[in-house]
Amino acid sequence: MIEQSDAKKIAEVVGNNLIGVSHDSGSFRKLPDSYWGYFARGHDSKGAFGVIVTYSEDVSDVDTLIKMYEKWAEKNKKAD
Repeated sequence: MIEQSDAKKIAEVVGNNLIGVSHDSGSFRKLPDSYWGYFARGHDSKGAFGVIVTYSEDVSDVDTLIKMYEKWAEKNKKAD
């Protein structure tokens, strides 16, 4: 189980990263008309994490991405 302090650190790193992206207008140049995604990745001495932020005018885009990730996670899950 992830430690409370590690979960806090991950949320802080991801939040700060997204704030940095939001302050840079260049991050949003030439976006597609209906779909946008952002991936943040990080690590420390204990492990790694990744966060995907997705926006779409079509709900099924987001649902499909989540289902794809759930299948991948189930297939690659390590036994405890």
